[in-house]
Amino acid sequence: MLKTSDFEFELPPELIAQEPLEDREAARMMVVDRASGNLSHHTVKDLPSFLRPHDCLVLNDTRVIPARIYGHKEKTGGRVEFLLLEETAPGEWDVLCGSARRPKPGARLIMAGGQILSEVVSWRDGGGIKVRLYSERPLMEVLDEIGLPPLPPYIKRPQCPPLETLARDRLYYQTVYARVPGAVAAPTAGLHLTQTMLDTLGRNEVAHTAVTLHVGMGTFKPVKVDAVSEHIMEAERFDLSADSVATMARAKQKKGRIVAVGSTVVRTLETVAGPEGLPFPGAGRTSIFIYPPYVFKVVDAMLTNFHLPRSTLMMMVCALAGSDLIRRAYAEAIRERYRFYSYGDCMLIV
Repeated sequence: MLKTSDFEFELPPELIAQEPLEDREAARMMVVDRASGNLSHHTVKDLPSFLRPHDCLVLNDTRVIPARIYGHKEKTGGRVEFLLLEETAPGEWDVLCGSARRPKPGARLIMAGGQILSEVVSWRDGGGIKVRLYSERPLMEVLDEIGLPPLPPYIKRPQCPPLETLARDRLYYQTVYARVPGAVAAPTAGLHLTQTMLDTLGRNEVAHTAVTLHVGMGTFKPVKVDAVSEHIMEAERFDLSADSVATMARAKQKKGRIVAVGSTVVRTLETVAGPEGLPFPGAGRTSIFIYPPYVFKVVDAMLTNFHLPRSTLMMMVCALAGSDLIRRAYAEAIRERYRFYSYGDCMLIV
């Protein structure tokens, strides 16, 4: 039986990256060669050297919304924090709510300095609530002005970060190709790429295309069961167009590889995998959980960050490269002082 403890490792806390690099391509990149077992050290600027003509880089073009807002309860004045997760109906949102006492259904909350009013509809499992949100201006317009980037809990920020810090997080906790609003966590492998890099790859006959998977808080959901197979993933929304599938098909016809930029792309492509190593176009929700000994049907290579111990993301990369090789790669990354997690360095598995 595969156990969650099989994916444990000790990480010095100082290796958890707290700030982004100003030059995205300056991040370190460990290349993990599955065929030889070789590990080599590079930077993201070297990525073109490891991609071949006719490869296809697949990106996740979801856009992170500034989903964290603060406010207070109308009656008691008690402080409240919202993390907006998903709009489930016009004006109705599932949110994670932080407060001393969870507000009861019917309670009114004054959020964002009064620019957003909220009424609690119902409680949900896991500390969440369903709310109705009201604002005079379009909600996204308000959030773009006063919402905070939904950074993961291991990146430490004060409730009111300095303007310089806030501006930097708004810029760097977003891929340069983000297009479709809806994520509450960034597809972090893509944070390393620039338009200059994509242009360079294009000149080298490396195509790129996109899927959309709106990253939810399930990304950070810890695995609390002993047996890996008993963990249940939270469903996330995805969309894969026929044009994107056609781009991948052309790459496959020319013997190119499908190179997934991040775990969200892997999950999308493997969810809708079809014959001959290609996905079907479509939209829906996926709760696919990829762990050893999963056999990949579409993805041939992967660019990914360094992940939390015991996480579903760690399990995915072990499924792709083998647990022994990934354990060795992570041990070397720690020895070489790589930066871990969302703002950290990355690994290219080929």
